Amino acid sequence: MSPIRSASIAALASAVLATTLTGCGIGGEPQDTSPIVIAADLELSGASAPVGKVYQRALQLKVEQLNASGALGGRKIDLRVKDNRSDAAESLRNINDFSSDSRVSAVIMGGCNECAVGAARTIGEKRIPTIALGSSSAITEPVAERRYVFKLAPNATDSAAALVGELDRRNIRKVALLHSAEGYGQEGLAALRRELSKTPIKLVGNESVRVTDTEVGTQINELIDGKPQALVLWTTPEQAMLAATTARQSKFRGSLFFDATAAGDLFLGPSARSTDEATLIFTQTMVIDDVIATTPAKAARRQWFQDYTARFGGYNGFSSFAADAVQLIADAEQRAGGEPGTVHRDALRDVLETSQLDGLSGPIRMTPDNHSGLMPQALTTLVARGGRWRLAG
Repeated sequence: MSPIRSASIAALASAVLATTLTGCGIGGEPQDTSPIVIAADLELSGASAPVGKVYQRALQLKVEQLNASGALGGRKIDLRVKDNRSDAAESLRNINDFSSDSRVSAVIMGGCNECAVGAARTIGEKRIPTIALGSSSAITEPVAERRYVFKLAPNATDSAAALVGELDRRNIRKVALLHSAEGYGQEGLAALRRELSKTPIKLVGNESVRVTDTEVGTQINELIDGKPQALVLWTTPEQAMLAATTARQSKFRGSLFFDATAAGDLFLGPSARSTDEATLIFTQTMVIDDVIATTPAKAARRQWFQDYTARFGGYNGFSSFAADAVQLIADAEQRAGGEPGTVHRDALRDVLETSQLDGLSGPIRMTPDNHSGLMPQALTTLVARGGRWRLAG
Protein backbone atom coordinates (compact mmCIF):
# COMPACT_ATOMS: atom_id res chain seq x y z
CA MET A 1 0.00 0.00 0.00
CA SER A 2 1.37 3.44 -0.89
CA PRO A 3 2.30 5.87 1.89
CA ILE A 4 -0.23 8.39 0.50
CA ARG A 5 -3.12 5.87 0.61
CA SER A 6 -2.11 4.72 4.13
CA ALA A 7 -2.10 8.30 5.32
CA SER A 8 -5.52 8.91 3.74
CA ILE A 9 -7.06 5.88 5.44
CA ALA A 10 -5.53 6.87 8.77
CA ALA A 11 -6.86 10.40 8.40
CA LEU A 12 -10.33 9.10 7.53
CA ALA A 13 -10.33 6.77 10.55
CA SER A 14 -9.28 9.64 12.78
CA ALA A 15 -12.06 11.82 11.38
CA VAL A 16 -14.69 9.12 11.92
CA LEU A 17 -13.43 8.59 15.48
CA ALA A 18 -13.46 12.32 16.16
CA THR A 19 -17.02 12.58 14.84
CA THR A 20 -18.08 9.66 17.01
CA LEU A 21 -16.51 11.14 20.11
CA THR A 22 -17.53 14.77 19.70
CA GLY A 23 -20.90 14.44 17.96
CA CYS A 24 -19.77 16.68 15.10
CA GLY A 25 -21.70 16.78 11.89
CA ILE A 26 -20.64 17.52 8.33
CA GLY A 27 -18.42 20.56 8.03
CA GLY A 28 -17.27 20.33 11.63
CA GLU A 29 -20.53 21.79 13.00
CA PRO A 30 -21.37 20.26 16.37
CA GLN A 31 -24.51 18.13 16.19
CA ASP A 32 -26.85 18.72 19.10
CA THR A 33 -27.95 15.38 20.52
CA SER A 34 -29.34 16.72 23.78
CA PRO A 35 -32.97 15.91 24.55
CA ILE A 36 -35.72 18.50 24.12
CA VAL A 37 -37.43 18.32 27.48
CA ILE A 38 -41.12 19.27 27.33
CA ALA A 39 -43.06 19.23 30.60
CA ALA A 40 -46.84 18.76 30.73
CA ASP A 41 -49.19 19.84 33.50
CA LEU A 42 -52.41 17.89 32.92
CA GLU A 43 -55.73 17.11 34.58
CA LEU A 44 -55.33 13.32 34.94
CA SER A 45 -57.67 13.07 37.93
CA GLY A 46 -60.51 15.20 39.28
CA ALA A 47 -63.35 16.87 37.39
CA SER A 48 -61.44 17.51 34.17
CA ALA A 49 -59.73 14.12 33.92
CA PRO A 50 -61.57 12.90 30.76
CA VAL A 51 -60.04 15.57 28.50
CA GLY A 52 -56.75 15.56 30.46
CA LYS A 53 -56.26 11.91 29.57
CA VAL A 54 -57.00 12.69 25.92
CA TYR A 55 -54.21 15.29 25.99
CA GLN A 56 -51.82 12.83 27.63
CA ARG A 57 -52.45 10.22 24.94
CA ALA A 58 -52.06 12.77 22.17
CA LEU A 59 -48.81 14.16 23.60
CA GLN A 60 -47.32 10.69 23.94
CA LEU A 61 -48.32 9.70 20.39
CA LYS A 62 -47.01 12.91 18.83
CA VAL A 63 -43.71 12.68 20.73
CA GLU A 64 -43.27 9.07 19.58
CA GLN A 65 -43.94 10.09 15.98
CA LEU A 66 -41.51 13.01 16.02
CA ASN A 67 -38.79 10.97 17.71
CA ALA A 68 -39.15 8.17 15.15
CA SER A 69 -39.24 10.53 12.16
CA GLY A 70 -35.69 11.87 12.44
CA ALA A 71 -37.07 15.37 11.83
CA LEU A 72 -35.21 16.66 14.89
CA GLY A 73 -31.79 15.55 13.67
CA GLY A 74 -29.92 13.83 16.46
CA ARG A 75 -32.34 15.06 19.11
CA LYS A 76 -35.30 13.39 20.80
CA ILE A 77 -38.16 14.83 22.83
CA ASP A 78 -38.32 13.83 26.48
CA LEU A 79 -41.90 14.29 27.74
CA ARG A 80 -42.42 14.71 31.49
CA VAL A 81 -46.01 14.68 32.74
CA LYS A 82 -47.45 15.69 36.12
CA ASP A 83 -51.07 15.42 37.29
CA ASN A 84 -52.53 18.66 38.65
CA ARG A 85 -55.66 16.82 39.88
CA SER A 86 -57.84 19.50 38.19
CA ASP A 87 -56.72 21.88 40.92
CA ALA A 88 -55.19 25.32 40.26
CA ALA A 89 -53.02 25.24 43.41
CA GLU A 90 -51.54 21.86 42.47
CA SER A 91 -51.01 23.10 38.92
CA LEU A 92 -49.06 26.09 40.23
CA ARG A 93 -46.82 23.76 42.25
CA ASN A 94 -46.14 21.75 39.10
CA ILE A 95 -45.27 24.91 37.15
CA ASN A 96 -42.83 25.96 39.88
CA ASP A 97 -41.19 22.53 39.78
CA PHE A 98 -40.90 22.52 36.00
CA SER A 99 -39.51 26.06 35.79
CA SER A 100 -36.88 25.27 38.44
CA ASP A 101 -35.56 22.40 36.30
CA SER A 102 -33.01 23.97 33.95
CA ARG A 103 -33.38 21.06 31.52
CA VAL A 104 -37.04 21.89 30.74
CA SER A 105 -37.41 23.95 27.56
CA ALA A 106 -41.16 24.60 27.68
CA VAL A 107 -44.41 23.57 29.35
CA ILE A 108 -47.74 22.42 27.93
CA MET A 109 -50.73 22.97 30.21
CA GLY A 110 -54.04 21.14 29.86
CA GLY A 111 -57.55 22.51 29.42
CA CYS A 112 -58.00 23.94 32.94
CA ASN A 113 -58.58 27.66 32.39
CA GLU A 114 -58.22 28.55 36.08
CA CYS A 115 -54.91 26.68 36.22
CA ALA A 116 -53.39 28.60 33.32
CA VAL A 117 -54.73 31.99 34.45
CA GLY A 118 -53.59 31.34 38.02
CA ALA A 119 -50.08 30.37 36.89
CA ALA A 120 -49.62 33.19 34.36
CA ARG A 121 -47.74 35.49 36.71
CA THR A 122 -45.36 32.74 37.84
CA ILE A 123 -44.77 31.65 34.24
CA GLY A 124 -43.75 35.23 33.40
CA GLU A 125 -41.52 35.62 36.44
CA LYS A 126 -39.81 32.27 35.78
CA ARG A 127 -39.64 33.07 32.05
CA ILE A 128 -40.63 29.61 30.92
CA PRO A 129 -42.45 29.37 27.54
CA THR A 130 -45.86 27.77 28.07
CA ILE A 131 -48.61 26.68 25.70
CA ALA A 132 -51.98 26.24 27.41
CA LEU A 133 -54.77 24.17 25.89
CA GLY A 134 -57.53 26.08 27.71
CA SER A 135 -59.94 28.38 25.89
CA SER A 136 -60.23 31.46 28.12
CA SER A 137 -58.88 34.70 26.63
CA ALA A 138 -57.56 35.62 30.11
CA ILE A 139 -54.86 32.97 29.60
CA THR A 140 -53.07 35.18 27.06
CA GLU A 141 -54.54 38.64 27.67
CA PRO A 142 -53.32 41.25 28.29
CA VAL A 143 -50.35 40.11 26.18
CA ALA A 144 -47.99 42.60 27.87
CA GLU A 145 -48.50 40.63 31.11
CA ARG A 146 -48.47 37.22 29.40
CA ARG A 147 -45.28 37.37 27.34
CA TYR A 148 -44.37 33.73 28.03
CA VAL A 149 -47.90 32.33 27.78
CA PHE A 150 -49.50 31.07 24.55
CA LYS A 151 -52.84 29.38 23.89
CA LEU A 152 -54.01 26.76 21.46
CA ALA A 153 -57.79 26.25 21.58
CA PRO A 154 -60.90 27.75 20.02
CA ASN A 155 -61.62 31.34 21.05
CA ALA A 156 -65.02 32.35 22.47
CA THR A 157 -65.41 35.25 20.02
CA ASP A 158 -64.76 33.02 16.99
CA SER A 159 -67.02 30.25 18.26
CA ALA A 160 -69.85 32.71 19.03
CA ALA A 161 -69.57 34.31 15.59
CA ALA A 162 -69.79 30.94 13.87
CA LEU A 163 -72.69 29.79 16.06
CA VAL A 164 -74.75 32.93 15.50
CA GLY A 165 -74.03 32.82 11.77
CA GLU A 166 -75.45 29.31 11.64
CA LEU A 167 -78.47 30.24 13.81
CA ASP A 168 -79.26 33.15 11.51
CA ARG A 169 -78.80 31.04 8.39
CA ARG A 170 -81.34 28.57 9.81
CA ASN A 171 -83.79 31.44 10.47
CA ILE A 172 -83.86 30.74 14.22
CA ARG A 173 -85.05 33.82 16.13
CA LYS A 174 -85.26 32.72 19.80
CA VAL A 175 -82.40 30.95 21.59
CA ALA A 176 -81.52 30.02 25.16
CA LEU A 177 -78.03 29.36 26.54
CA LEU A 178 -76.65 26.91 29.10
CA HIS A 179 -73.07 27.86 29.94
CA SER A 180 -70.42 26.90 32.46
CA ALA A 181 -70.21 29.21 35.47
CA GLU A 182 -66.44 29.69 35.26
CA GLY A 183 -64.57 32.34 33.28
CA TYR A 184 -64.81 30.84 29.81
CA GLY A 185 -68.54 30.26 30.19
CA GLN A 186 -69.07 33.90 31.22
CA GLU A 187 -66.92 34.93 28.29
CA GLY A 188 -69.12 32.82 26.02
CA LEU A 189 -72.27 34.50 27.34
CA ALA A 190 -70.79 37.94 26.63
CA ALA A 191 -69.54 36.93 23.17
CA LEU A 192 -72.88 35.38 22.23
CA ARG A 193 -74.79 38.49 23.37
CA ARG A 194 -72.44 40.65 21.29
CA GLU A 195 -72.97 38.58 18.16
CA LEU A 196 -76.74 38.26 18.68
CA SER A 197 -77.06 42.04 18.96
CA LYS A 198 -76.08 42.25 15.29
CA THR A 199 -79.03 40.04 14.28
CA PRO A 200 -82.81 39.73 14.83
CA ILE A 201 -82.18 36.74 17.15
CA LYS A 202 -83.20 37.14 20.79
CA LEU A 203 -81.61 35.44 23.79
CA VAL A 204 -84.70 34.45 25.81
CA GLY A 205 -82.83 32.91 28.72
CA ASN A 206 -79.44 31.86 30.08
CA GLU A 207 -78.49 29.54 32.93
CA SER A 208 -75.11 28.44 34.30
CA VAL A 209 -73.71 25.17 35.65
CA ARG A 210 -70.63 24.50 37.71
CA VAL A 211 -68.03 22.19 36.19
CA THR A 212 -68.68 19.68 38.97
CA ASP A 213 -72.49 19.63 38.52
CA THR A 214 -73.92 16.23 37.58
CA GLU A 215 -77.55 17.39 37.37
CA VAL A 216 -78.75 20.08 34.96
CA GLY A 217 -82.50 19.43 34.98
CA THR A 218 -83.46 22.61 36.84
CA GLN A 219 -81.51 24.85 34.46
CA ILE A 220 -82.75 23.07 31.32
CA ASN A 221 -86.40 23.30 32.41
CA GLU A 222 -85.98 27.02 33.15
CA LEU A 223 -84.59 27.54 29.65
CA ILE A 224 -87.27 25.47 27.96
CA ASP A 225 -89.96 27.52 29.71
CA GLY A 226 -88.83 30.50 27.59
CA LYS A 227 -89.92 28.54 24.50
CA PRO A 228 -86.66 28.90 22.53
CA GLN A 229 -86.32 27.47 19.05
CA ALA A 230 -82.76 26.40 19.87
CA LEU A 231 -80.64 25.59 22.92
CA VAL A 232 -76.96 26.57 22.85
CA LEU A 233 -74.81 24.38 25.12
CA TRP A 234 -71.54 26.07 26.15
CA THR A 235 -70.22 23.55 28.68
CA THR A 236 -67.86 20.59 29.02
CA PRO A 237 -68.56 17.64 26.69
CA GLU A 238 -69.98 15.54 29.54
CA GLN A 239 -72.38 18.26 30.67
CA ALA A 240 -73.40 19.08 27.10
CA MET A 241 -74.39 15.45 26.50
CA LEU A 242 -76.24 15.37 29.83
CA ALA A 243 -78.04 18.61 28.95
CA ALA A 244 -79.01 17.31 25.51
CA THR A 245 -80.46 14.12 26.99
CA THR A 246 -82.29 16.05 29.70
CA ALA A 247 -83.75 18.49 27.15
CA ARG A 248 -85.11 15.68 24.98
CA GLN A 249 -86.56 13.91 28.03
CA SER A 250 -88.29 17.20 28.88
CA LYS A 251 -89.93 17.13 25.42
CA PHE A 252 -87.78 19.91 23.92
CA ARG A 253 -88.09 19.54 20.15
CA GLY A 254 -86.02 22.51 19.05
CA SER A 255 -82.47 22.53 17.71
CA LEU A 256 -79.33 21.87 19.75
CA PHE A 257 -76.13 23.86 19.17
CA PHE A 258 -72.77 23.04 20.79
CA ASP A 259 -69.89 25.46 21.35
CA ALA A 260 -66.40 24.11 20.55
CA THR A 261 -65.69 23.36 24.25
CA ALA A 262 -68.55 20.85 24.19
CA ALA A 263 -66.76 18.75 21.56
CA GLY A 264 -65.34 15.43 22.63
CA ASP A 265 -65.39 11.94 21.20
CA LEU A 266 -66.19 11.36 17.56
CA PHE A 267 -68.77 8.70 18.42
CA LEU A 268 -71.63 9.85 20.63
CA GLY A 269 -72.41 6.55 22.32
CA PRO A 270 -75.44 6.56 24.66
CA SER A 271 -76.20 10.20 23.77
CA ALA A 272 -76.58 9.46 20.05
CA ARG A 273 -80.38 9.56 19.99
CA SER A 274 -80.65 12.78 22.03
CA THR A 275 -78.04 14.60 19.96
CA ASP A 276 -79.15 13.50 16.49
CA GLU A 277 -78.99 16.48 14.09
CA ALA A 278 -77.31 18.64 16.75
CA THR A 279 -74.86 21.24 15.42
CA LEU A 280 -71.28 21.62 16.68
CA ILE A 281 -68.78 24.37 15.92
CA PHE A 282 -65.33 22.77 15.89
CA THR A 283 -62.26 22.12 13.78
CA GLN A 284 -62.23 19.86 10.74
CA THR A 285 -59.94 17.37 12.45
CA MET A 286 -62.97 15.77 14.12
CA VAL A 287 -64.35 14.67 10.74
CA ILE A 288 -61.24 14.63 8.56
CA ASP A 289 -62.18 11.16 7.28
CA ASP A 290 -65.08 12.96 5.52
CA VAL A 291 -62.66 15.35 3.79
CA ILE A 292 -60.75 14.70 0.57
CA ALA A 293 -57.04 15.14 1.30
CA THR A 294 -56.29 17.72 -1.39
CA THR A 295 -53.35 19.39 0.44
CA PRO A 296 -50.38 18.14 2.50
CA ALA A 297 -51.98 19.66 5.63
CA LYS A 298 -55.25 17.77 5.07
CA ALA A 299 -53.30 14.58 4.38
CA ALA A 300 -51.41 15.07 7.68
CA ARG A 301 -54.70 15.61 9.54
CA ARG A 302 -56.18 12.45 8.05
CA GLN A 303 -53.04 10.49 9.00
CA TRP A 304 -53.23 11.82 12.59
CA PHE A 305 -56.91 10.84 12.78
CA GLN A 306 -56.08 7.33 11.59
CA ASP A 307 -53.02 6.93 13.86
CA TYR A 308 -54.86 8.14 16.98
CA THR A 309 -57.90 5.97 16.21
CA ALA A 310 -55.74 2.91 15.55
CA ARG A 311 -53.82 3.38 18.81
CA PHE A 312 -56.69 4.26 21.15
CA GLY A 313 -59.76 2.72 19.50
CA GLY A 314 -61.60 6.00 18.93
CA TYR A 315 -61.04 9.68 18.22
CA ASN A 316 -61.35 12.81 20.35
CA GLY A 317 -61.31 16.21 18.70
CA PHE A 318 -59.18 17.86 21.39
CA SER A 319 -56.22 15.56 20.68
CA SER A 320 -55.03 17.71 17.77
CA PHE A 321 -54.42 20.76 19.99
CA ALA A 322 -51.99 18.82 22.19
CA ALA A 323 -50.18 17.41 19.16
CA ASP A 324 -49.87 20.88 17.59
CA ALA A 325 -48.44 22.25 20.86
CA VAL A 326 -45.65 19.66 20.70
CA GLN A 327 -44.98 20.51 17.05
CA LEU A 328 -44.82 24.26 17.77
CA ILE A 329 -42.28 23.74 20.56
CA ALA A 330 -40.19 21.29 18.51
CA ASP A 331 -40.14 23.68 15.52
CA ALA A 332 -39.25 26.62 17.77
CA GLU A 333 -36.38 24.63 19.32
CA GLN A 334 -34.99 23.94 15.86
CA ARG A 335 -35.20 27.61 14.90
CA ALA A 336 -34.04 29.11 18.19
CA GLY A 337 -30.51 27.75 17.81
CA GLY A 338 -27.91 28.46 20.46
CA GLU A 339 -25.15 26.41 22.06
CA PRO A 340 -25.85 22.65 21.83
CA GLY A 341 -26.97 21.07 25.08
CA THR A 342 -28.12 24.39 26.54
CA VAL A 343 -31.76 25.39 27.07
CA HIS A 344 -32.52 28.84 25.62
CA ARG A 345 -35.98 29.70 26.95
CA ASP A 346 -35.92 33.37 25.93
CA ALA A 347 -34.96 32.52 22.35
CA LEU A 348 -37.63 29.82 22.27
CA ARG A 349 -40.26 32.32 23.48
CA ASP A 350 -39.25 34.78 20.78
CA VAL A 351 -39.65 32.15 18.06
CA LEU A 352 -42.99 30.93 19.41
CA GLU A 353 -44.30 34.49 19.29
CA THR A 354 -43.99 34.57 15.50
CA SER A 355 -44.81 30.90 14.78
CA GLN A 356 -46.95 29.87 11.84
CA LEU A 357 -48.16 26.32 11.34
CA ASP A 358 -50.76 24.68 9.13
CA GLY A 359 -51.44 22.34 11.99
CA LEU A 360 -53.53 19.27 12.70
CA SER A 361 -56.13 21.62 14.23
CA GLY A 362 -56.04 24.03 11.28
CA PRO A 363 -54.14 27.25 10.54
CA ILE A 364 -52.18 28.57 13.55
CA ARG A 365 -50.60 32.03 13.66
CA MET A 366 -48.91 33.60 16.69
CA THR A 367 -47.96 37.30 16.71
CA PRO A 368 -46.49 39.66 19.33
CA ASP A 369 -50.00 41.12 19.75
CA ASN A 370 -51.90 37.83 19.74
CA HIS A 371 -50.70 34.76 21.64
CA SER A 372 -53.88 32.79 20.88
CA GLY A 373 -52.87 31.03 17.70
CA LEU A 374 -55.88 29.15 16.35
CA MET A 375 -57.28 31.11 13.42
CA PRO A 376 -61.06 31.67 13.00
CA GLN A 377 -60.89 29.79 9.68
CA ALA A 378 -60.04 26.61 11.61
CA LEU A 379 -63.64 26.38 12.85
CA THR A 380 -66.33 24.72 10.78
CA THR A 381 -69.88 23.41 11.22
CA LEU A 382 -70.43 19.76 12.10
CA VAL A 383 -73.67 17.84 12.55
CA ALA A 384 -74.48 14.69 14.56
CA ARG A 385 -75.78 11.91 12.33
CA GLY A 386 -75.88 8.18 12.88
CA GLY A 387 -74.21 8.35 16.28
CA ARG A 388 -71.17 10.36 15.21
CA TRP A 389 -70.15 13.83 14.07
CA ARG A 390 -70.15 14.56 10.35
CA LEU A 391 -69.22 17.54 8.19
CA ALA A 392 -72.35 19.63 7.69
CA GLY A 393 -73.79 19.96 4.22
